[in-house]
Amino acid sequence: MNRLVGRVHAPGPSGLIAACLAAIAIVHAAEGDSMNQLAERYVKLVLAMGQHDADYVDAYYGPPEWRKESEAGKRPLDQIDKEAAALQQSLGAAAPASAAEEMLRLRHTYLTKQVSALRARIAMLSGRTLTFDEESRALYDAVAPTNDPVTFERTVEELGKRLPGSGSVLERYDAFRNRFVIPRERLDATFKAAIDGCRSRTLQHVTLPPGESFTVEYVTNKSWSGYNWYQGQYKSLIQVNTDLPIYVDRAIDLACHEGYPGHHVYNVLLEKNLVRDRGWVEFSVYPLFSPQSLIAEGTANFGIDVAFPSQERLAFERSTIFPAAGLDPARAAEYYEVLALVDRLSYAGNEAARRYINGQLDAKGAASWLERYALYTPPRAAQRVRFMDQYRSYVINYNLGKDMVKRYVESKGGTASNATKRWDVFEQLISSPRLPSGLR
Repeated sequence: MNRLVGRVHAPGPSGLIAACLAAIAIVHAAEGDSMNQLAERYVKLVLAMGQHDADYVDAYYGPPEWRKESEAGKRPLDQIDKEAAALQQSLGAAAPASAAEEMLRLRHTYLTKQVSALRARIAMLSGRTLTFDEESRALYDAVAPTNDPVTFERTVEELGKRLPGSGSVLERYDAFRNRFVIPRERLDATFKAAIDGCRSRTLQHVTLPPGESFTVEYVTNKSWSGYNWYQGQYKSLIQVNTDLPIYVDRAIDLACHEGYPGHHVYNVLLEKNLVRDRGWVEFSVYPLFSPQSLIAEGTANFGIDVAFPSQERLAFERSTIFPAAGLDPARAAEYYEVLALVDRLSYAGNEAARRYINGQLDAKGAASWLERYALYTPPRAAQRVRFMDQYRSYVINYNLGKDMVKRYVESKGGTASNATKRWDVFEQLISSPRLPSGLR
């Protein structure tokens, strides 16, 4: 999607993980048995929903018999909703005291929000119509700001003055950016160089369990640009879509977002700290259409800046990425100056999705909006509309999620001038069950 979506079935846990969960469940039985039971009910409901919604279960590595149980029979949506409503009541009765450990309170809030989002998704699949903002609030616990098109027009005009040549601003931007495409034959080497850089920087600040790793595959015919499929046991499969040209900036963006310190690290730390160490089985399943996604996408996008502050990134691009791609390092600064302006158009994509989902634009109109205000080429605009068809208000999780995470980390002292603190707060965030409403 940056982390956008595809679909694979992750394997169940090894005997080691299952044994760890069983042992930890015994250790924590006295203090948390009721919450563990509620968590099990939640996981089984998510798996049951996955039988109705092919995109819903993004990852699962919990007890394999629970998956088999969900696949044995497709339970009706109204039955799943009835059980989810009962789970909500049970969670209300199990609220921890205000003096309880923060992690226990966060766990309870997490489960409560996730179940609420589950019921909202059931309602949508049952025919309930929600506006873009109603949907994002119900599923992701957040609403993106509304922006006047005039704001985007001003940035487009500014870009027009910056870009050489003739033709529309979009045509000139496309011509400019096409000089920075990674050649197909250099794609794998360039990504490997980016991954090495992202990983080495992450490991200077974050301790990861032995054996963590991921593999990279290059795929086609997707509505997204890249995706991390977490497999459990500290392993990920990262897929990169090669349908459209891949520009040089995407090397670090995807390596950080999908890998280090993004989705791969996020999922590894949740598995290590919450599933294995605490026995919180609810984190062995990831429902895509839930508040967890805003944290996942927001931290993955902000993680790019954490790993590579602007000037350090520029230096790495010049020394490593541009040479690996066979591009002129002397043009790196010019390229990133233009991208900084284009980044100000990020929320134009949200506006296109809002109008499209609310019925104010049809597919052609949404694509035209993206071309005009976000400077998407027609093929990219068409791909993005396909993404909107599949994932709807999910689009807010990238830019709004990043902004919310950035504000949260900086409010805790993790500013750009204090890199060590920034990494510390960032790691704490991706190791805990904090959700969007907890970032405010």
